[in-house]
Amino acid sequence: MEFIRRVAPSPPLQQGECNVSSPLSPNYADLPEDVVSQRIADVRNRLGDRVVILGHHYQRDETIKHADYRGDSYKLSKIGASLDAAEYIVFCGVHFMAESADILSAGRQKVILPNMSAGCSMADMATELDVRRCWKDLEKLGVTEGLIPITYINSAASLKAFVGEHGGAVAHRRTAPRS
Repeated sequence: MEFIRRVAPSPPLQQGECNVSSPLSPNYADLPEDVVSQRIADVRNRLGDRVVILGHHYQRDETIKHADYRGDSYKLSKIGASLDAAEYIVFCGVHFMAESADILSAGRQKVILPNMSAGCSMADMATELDVRRCWKDLEKLGVTEGLIPITYINSAASLKAFVGEHGGAVAHRRTAPRS
């Protein structure tokens, strides 16, 4: 299982850094689809119920065909966490999705993102560093008393942590009021 890596929450970014990890190894990226499918089947046979593959519905057909469950990131994260037999949760999606699954998972479960460079432009719009700087500016203006920070679920774990540290919440389309 060398082609999959454990996801950890994003470390705080420094100015000028980008929230993208190394791309998928050419050892795997250049394999024919039938070879990849056979390798996935072999791992699944070896691990049985100890592995679950979650596929975000935006994934390509050649990826989503391997998913045990399909849906949006929050739904999939909850499903992965609820599967007691699953030691390994392979999340076919982008980085913030795997981070969300990691946050919700049991301590014994390992969340795996096959392609560590899989990113989301929405999640990359605000870095933790930018938000912390903005918050400090707001503190200097004296306007943070009673201010409740909110972030969308499509954000990095570091931003979710910042929001939680400041008494805020993470919004999802199912939790937001209807207009």
